[in-house]
Amino acid sequence: MTVVSTITRFLGRSPLIAAVLYLVAIGLFLTAFSMAMLDITDQVRSAQQTSETLAQLRSREGRAAPVQAGATETNPFLEGTTLTVASAALLQRVSGAITGVGGSVQSSQVDITTGGKDRIVGLLINFELEQPALQKLLFDLETGSPMLFIDQIDIQAPQSTPASDDRASQLRVSLNASGRWRGPK
Repeated sequence: MTVVSTITRFLGRSPLIAAVLYLVAIGLFLTAFSMAMLDITDQVRSAQQTSETLAQLRSREGRAAPVQAGATETNPFLEGTTLTVASAALLQRVSGAITGVGGSVQSSQVDITTGGKDRIVGLLINFELEQPALQKLLFDLETGSPMLFIDQIDIQAPQSTPASDDRASQLRVSLNASGRWRGPK
């Protein structure tokens, strides 16, 4: 006797067992089919969400940084016929940006020692301002004209004191910035 003939003879004697086994096999196939369909729909939903995210990112690519008024023709170099005039223009640009966001300049020092050789003018400036204004200041300095480079920045948080002085909540910032001077024409 073989295994197949034994199973056939057993199921032939009891049609109820054959029907139950048939229904169990159909149930297993339907369960496997429904699990596969659920998996496919989850993958399709995930692909749609990824496509929507990609479309949002691509739509952001076309947007440019906000252009400042009158900045259609920008000059990346510091203006000035001499190195001293260019360093004054750098100081005026940075200190004007600081006061424009509500900060106050404490001290400044222009470095023109390397300006004659590689035409880079450096500036060390110490100032105080509120924390939200710092982001606006850095954005203005890095995107405005002339093109400036932030070489180093040191930020000190206000010390926690019970004083109600407005200056107690301001950040103390030391900023090294530099710009390129075109040179004498």
